[in-house]
Amino acid sequence: MTKSLTLDALLRGCADESFDDGIRIDTELEPVAGPGGSVKPAVYEGGKYQQDKRWASVADEQPTPVVVIDNVPSQANRIEEALRRNRASAGVPEFRLDLSSIPNLPVHLPRQISSLQFPHRNADGYLRDARLGDEDFIKTDLGRSIFGATAAASGPLMAWFPQALLFGFWQSHLGKKRQNTKHPRAWVSEIVGWNPATTDTRVMGLKGDPLNLSVDETVMTNANDQLGWQIGKGARGGKRTKLSEIGHGQVPFMKEGDATPAGISFGRISQRATVSFAHLRRVSLGSEAAPAADAAARALLVALGLYGHILAFGRGFALRSGAELRPQQTTMTWLGGEGDDPRSLGSVESVRDLLHEAREQAASAGVPLDGWVREPVVLTPKENLQRAIRTSWPELAD
Repeated sequence: MTKSLTLDALLRGCADESFDDGIRIDTELEPVAGPGGSVKPAVYEGGKYQQDKRWASVADEQPTPVVVIDNVPSQANRIEEALRRNRASAGVPEFRLDLSSIPNLPVHLPRQISSLQFPHRNADGYLRDARLGDEDFIKTDLGRSIFGATAAASGPLMAWFPQALLFGFWQSHLGKKRQNTKHPRAWVSEIVGWNPATTDTRVMGLKGDPLNLSVDETVMTNANDQLGWQIGKGARGGKRTKLSEIGHGQVPFMKEGDATPAGISFGRISQRATVSFAHLRRVSLGSEAAPAADAAARALLVALGLYGHILAFGRGFALRSGAELRPQQTTMTWLGGEGDDPRSLGSVESVRDLLHEAREQAASAGVPLDGWVREPVVLTPKENLQRAIRTSWPELAD
């Protein structure tokens, strides 16, 4: 029977003197449509997929063509979002930037942005441009401690932004003459499709119109507000365009040269996630911290990553429209200094319990956990950020 992962193993593996290397999780995935079903990979600028060639096995004579369905940064964001949605059970710290006082925000935009959604985690522009009460957040004692934290003096990040120590950060939004702290990601995850049947297919189609209105009819309209368009060559105000450009008439979805890449049928789809103990050994509470406290902090980060991983990917999940996948088989390997050892990832409940146990151990070892298991800290946008939001989304006439 495969051994379960224990807190004792994490503490030993994350210790300064350990020669263990980390954990690897491999999962075979299947489209919800079934084996060989079409899956839409991420599409980048220019309508391109991230294509590559990789060795499926070192015994192969040739590398295998692959397409990256979901890349490393995207996978980190999905784990963070899973932790946000399950914050009550994870106990992870959270700041919330409250935007509810800003008028005219379109309904599709959030009224709050969580620190578990910040694109750059603790180094994010939204955090820099926030206020705590009546003071700029970055000028508060809490703000100074977070913006001044490094992996080698990580106490404020363990207390308030532990995900930054797991997924990495770069403090590049304060200016060239201010601190530009970097910390590499210790957790790396990626979903790859092997042997794509083709990568040349493009999405084509036709939008129907019950009245079959003339697509060549001239209209004048404002691209920012199409409620008040006018028809006819003599219409004034706004920009001259065709009726087909404002939602009427039977028109192709897009011209042939502009058509986007379609979904792909793959011979196999896999996900590989790794956590590097070598990177985590860079994380320390400071020169005065006890080695046991550093090991407990690192073990807590690993447990947090495992819990976020199983929440995000332990059942069927949707990456984007046309990319719905379900796990078929998962194996976890302990990458030990004296050899690799298969371990059981366990159920979502057992991984949650491991996280709670790791948090209790960290607390008893003196790891700062101020933001854990408490209500979110609510921030508000500074005036310059408010103005930027209002400029992007101005009030429109009814």
